[in-house]
Amino acid sequence: MAHERRAHQLIDAATKGVPQAALRALDAVSRKWLVRWNNAQLDEIDRVAALLGRPGAYYLSVNYEWGCTCRVAPSADGNSARLARVLDWRTPGLGANVVAARVRAKAGPYAALTWPGYTGVLQAMAPRRFSAALNQAPMRRPIGLFAIDWAANKARVWSRPHPTPAHLLRVVFETAGDFEEAARRLTETPIAAPCIYVLAGLGPHETVVIERTEERAEVHRGPGVAANHWQASGWRGSARGHDSEGRSRMLCNLAPDFCDLAEWLQPPVLNPLTRLALVADAKDGRMLAQGFEGARPATAPLEISF
Repeated sequence: MAHERRAHQLIDAATKGVPQAALRALDAVSRKWLVRWNNAQLDEIDRVAALLGRPGAYYLSVNYEWGCTCRVAPSADGNSARLARVLDWRTPGLGANVVAARVRAKAGPYAALTWPGYTGVLQAMAPRRFSAALNQAPMRRPIGLFAIDWAANKARVWSRPHPTPAHLLRVVFETAGDFEEAARRLTETPIAAPCIYVLAGLGPHETVVIERTEERAEVHRGPGVAANHWQASGWRGSARGHDSEGRSRMLCNLAPDFCDLAEWLQPPVLNPLTRLALVADAKDGRMLAQGFEGARPATAPLEISF
């Protein structure tokens, strides 16, 4: 596996303070769930776990705890659709160790911003097809006590015979031929946990935010913004991350452009947990990205083009 050293560093950071016995137990439960529901990425996760030779690989492949802010809108010249994306995560090192993976797939190549050993897709651009990203959904609060509600949400995931949201997004990038097919599959395919998909196609009219529970969807066509709270009427849950509504307001009028990211990346969208920012345009086959740590750049800007 490329970047094996980085994979170890990231697992070290993500699991700091967690006893090895607890990690082994989490791995066992995670793999059992993957086997039970015949997960399409199981063989790949097995190979990653065997190569790393340590607990944590299975759990990290199916678990996610982050905040995100996304904007989809026409380009300033009105010729294409663009996606702007900011990813927040508590785990330090994700910004400094992000990698750009060029992937060959059945439907065509795509570029994903990802991490060594991670098997899902959180954000990517497929030239001449679409760009997309995945936001964490609000937490269901059936009890009202955070620890109990968090555990209840995890237990609900383990009972679902569906792919994780990140694994579904990977399959869509590998097999969907265009924006409409991607939107349909992200809307209709059952998933293991709620999430928010943000999708931009080629033409300026091809933009959508798709709010998902496991088997339901609320689709918002046209220019839009998504953070970590619901926009759907009557959907309830506790917003994730730092100032979700404030982050949403900050980007609601952004026209994503390939300028210096610092021109629009400002608090509260930029905060101490920010790990990645990007702008993508699938029509142009172009993506600009940069890693962050502690609200400061951790990498040089990286431009990817096809």
